[in-house]
Amino acid sequence: MRGSILFHAIRSAILALFFMAAALPALAQEEVRFDKEPLLIQTAAGKTLHFTVEVASSADQRARGLMFRKAMADDAGMIFDFGQSRRVGMWMENTILPLDMLFADDTGTIRHIKENAKPYSRDVIDSMGEVKYVVELNAGIVAKLGIETGDRIVSATTTKAK
Repeated sequence: MRGSILFHAIRSAILALFFMAAALPALAQEEVRFDKEPLLIQTAAGKTLHFTVEVASSADQRARGLMFRKAMADDAGMIFDFGQSRRVGMWMENTILPLDMLFADDTGTIRHIKENAKPYSRDVIDSMGEVKYVVELNAGIVAKLGIETGDRIVSATTTKAK
């Protein structure tokens, strides 16, 4: 009888741990909050494109990014602010949406573009040089709107005092 009680107590504890561990991703996702701001892309062709982006400036925000999102408006995205210029590696693990990535220097000038980053991929997407910002948009937006290297991103994040 004593063995049976011990077995059930251990089993209950293991089940409780299992359910707590299963809930952790949802809890972690809720804990990370993002401010939003308008972002403009000024193209070399003279167009101004308007987006509303979430701002990922803390380590926790940059680590979470757009992971687990199932949908995003065509005029939405996320800007990652790395605080200082450096070579950046991004990846798509746990990211459901295919994305276009714009890698921009400290002036907001787009230096590299990765189109159609593959969902769930663990491949590192390299900035190909020092950048301060990465903007993620829905895949296909770059081609649809004609965004190119040399175009410039402008937002409160890119224009704040350095």
